[in-house]
Amino acid sequence: MASGRYDTVVFDADGVLVAPTDPDTSRLAIEKAFRTFGVDRPQREHVDALVGVTPEELARICETYGVAPETFWPERDRHLVRAQRRALHRGQKPLYNDVATLQSLGTDRDLAIVSNNQHETIEYVLGFFGVEGLFETVYGREQTVEGLRRKKPNPYYVERALSDLGVRNERVLFVGDSNCDLAAASEAGVDSAFLRRSHRAEYALDTRPTHEISSLTEVSDLRPGTG
Repeated sequence: MASGRYDTVVFDADGVLVAPTDPDTSRLAIEKAFRTFGVDRPQREHVDALVGVTPEELARICETYGVAPETFWPERDRHLVRAQRRALHRGQKPLYNDVATLQSLGTDRDLAIVSNNQHETIEYVLGFFGVEGLFETVYGREQTVEGLRRKKPNPYYVERALSDLGVRNERVLFVGDSNCDLAAASEAGVDSAFLRRSHRAEYALDTRPTHEISSLTEVSDLRPGTG
């Protein structure tokens, strides 16, 4: 491997490789999940919270409706998986054009994905766009409460990806578009690049990333610790 550059690049998926899922798509899927348990009119704040919920919030919300989190969460995810597949087929969740640069980036680097989306969804997205061959290892979360606990900012899946690849942390870059991505990278002991696409134009960062970029075309020029 060449010196002075990253040998491994790990990417978030939504907002980095593919457009984020519309929050309204997620809300409708969550409302369908509630109806499975006989709840026709869940509180709007609960539906909103369940778009990006913590395990503690999930437990409190489920207690309100008398449903076990371990029962509700897989049903919520099942509806989200279906909704995101429909969004893909309707052209509502496109692949970003600059993902094409990964073809050349991956010729002499290992590429991976670690996403907070369901693993089933990430695999479907990659197959839908025919880019699954670009990545050496891919992790989305399991559709369980334990998978929810393990999602970023928890470094669990990042560390699993690095273990799969057998790489040195100082030569790894994580590219993400959220504070939880930056936190997971920091906890895993790897450099980070914050990708500020248009949907993140006004996004405030809690911590300073190693790098900040506006396109994936910039990744190949980044060097360890030189942000």
